[in-house]
Amino acid sequence: MKLSIAVISADKTVRKKTMKKLWTKIVIMALGCLLLGTSSGLVTVSEIGSWYAGINKPTWNPPSWLFGPVWTLLYILMGVAAALVWHAKDTHTPKALQTFVIQFILNLVWSPLFFYFHLIGLALAEMLVMWVLIIITIKQFYAIHKVAAYLLIPYLAWVSYATFLTATIYYLN
Repeated sequence: MKLSIAVISADKTVRKKTMKKLWTKIVIMALGCLLLGTSSGLVTVSEIGSWYAGINKPTWNPPSWLFGPVWTLLYILMGVAAALVWHAKDTHTPKALQTFVIQFILNLVWSPLFFYFHLIGLALAEMLVMWVLIIITIKQFYAIHKVAAYLLIPYLAWVSYATFLTATIYYLN
């Protein structure tokens, strides 16, 4: 009886430590994605009211105020997804996180390409590569942690929409 109580107590301690590590990873990754994503967007803020306001856009172009809240949510979801995979310690985790980082870097580069340098065509090409890498990331995450993969679906949906929007803007300009 004493032995089983000790085992249960030790198991609870291990679970608490594991959960604490998971939440620490979630905070690190979510804040990291959010801060890096926000810094990429801040570089281009001045162009939204000037250059972007003056180019041709489709009627279904979302209002500028929508981008901040959407990207905030998406960066948090991306961070949580990456943290879940990081925490899983699967043999495929390093490769999956590497793919995640590469697509995330492309995500960060897109805003300056499009808004700051006004390279709409290059931004579109870069976004298509990013879109493919997001799909690969989702597939890799799914093999490790299904919830992590599902958390990236809104990101894929938004980037799909943004890719179509960018292609349309490229065509119109």
